[in-house]
Amino acid sequence: MRLNTVLMCMLSAATANVCAQTIPNDQIDYAAFKQIVLDTEQHRESRRLSEDDFIAALDQPGVILLDARSGSAFALRHIKGAKNLPFTDFTEQTLAEIAPDKNARILIYCNNNFVGSPGAFATKAAPASLNLSTYTSLRAYGYENVYELGPVLDVFKAKVVFEGTEVES
Repeated sequence: MRLNTVLMCMLSAATANVCAQTIPNDQIDYAAFKQIVLDTEQHRESRRLSEDDFIAALDQPGVILLDARSGSAFALRHIKGAKNLPFTDFTEQTLAEIAPDKNARILIYCNNNFVGSPGAFATKAAPASLNLSTYTSLRAYGYENVYELGPVLDVFKAKVVFEGTEVES
């Protein structure tokens, strides 16, 4: 019986509900994920900042600048003052260490905000942009005061200040 169910799942999209019910996992909630993504669209669009507004927001008290890229990319080049928490390490606990106050203003940026530094800012496919995942996940963890750098900037012409080994050399 189990083999028949597996074969049905592989052969027909129409049996997706049957397939989903055969392997329970209360630690994965696709329906809630889809809802957060849908709810985030307008919320996020109203919180995308120009470079000048992003820089101005950095100077406000209590602001957290979060870089969710890998540790190696962060070490190469990041916006000065950023805290690094790779997206793959997001948990309730690790986020609380970076941002204990869920009402704190959090500024984010990602690989797709910059060109001119392919090692530090390797461009992702647009639908896989790290900003999208980071923003959505922060909301899933209860952080609503998130703002995102909007434009694509050349690292050699940007007004934001960078630090890291790539900048020092």
